[in-house]
Amino acid sequence: MWKVRKSKVHGTGVFAENDIKNNTKIIQYIGDKVTKKEGDIRSAERIRRYLNKKNEGSVYIFELNKKFDIDGSPIYNKARYINHSCKPNCEVDIIKNEIWISSITKIKKGEELNYDYGYPFDEDDYNDHVCKCGSIKCVGYIISRDDWPKYNKFLKKNKKNA
Repeated sequence: MWKVRKSKVHGTGVFAENDIKNNTKIIQYIGDKVTKKEGDIRSAERIRRYLNKKNEGSVYIFELNKKFDIDGSPIYNKARYINHSCKPNCEVDIIKNEIWISSITKIKKGEELNYDYGYPFDEDDYNDHVCKCGSIKCVGYIISRDDWPKYNKFLKKNKKNA
């Protein structure tokens, strides 16, 4: 159904090997189930380690619920290669305490799978996460679509103050 290969968006990506219908469960995001505290420790360590390296910095910690995260860094977790897009063709579903990536549009053979990473807008570090999705409505940063109004308000405020 899918294949991992080089991506024009960012490093490695996941691509449809055949047409995929809308509302199809495609791939499970798997890895170590860890407590929130352990997930935060692993995230901080990876961010610290990658701080001075270009094109690196993938943390792979995914929120499962209020108590647990999934550390998707193991190489067997191919879902970790799915890139962010401001115009996604997939979404994340938590089903029976499992993280699934499902299609939200029809996906054509050869098309790269992507979803909105859901990063909240933060004035202090939004520009640490540059988006290269290339969609027409790309906001330039990996920011949750739900936070685009906050980001636009921030831009207007800063434009007036400049």
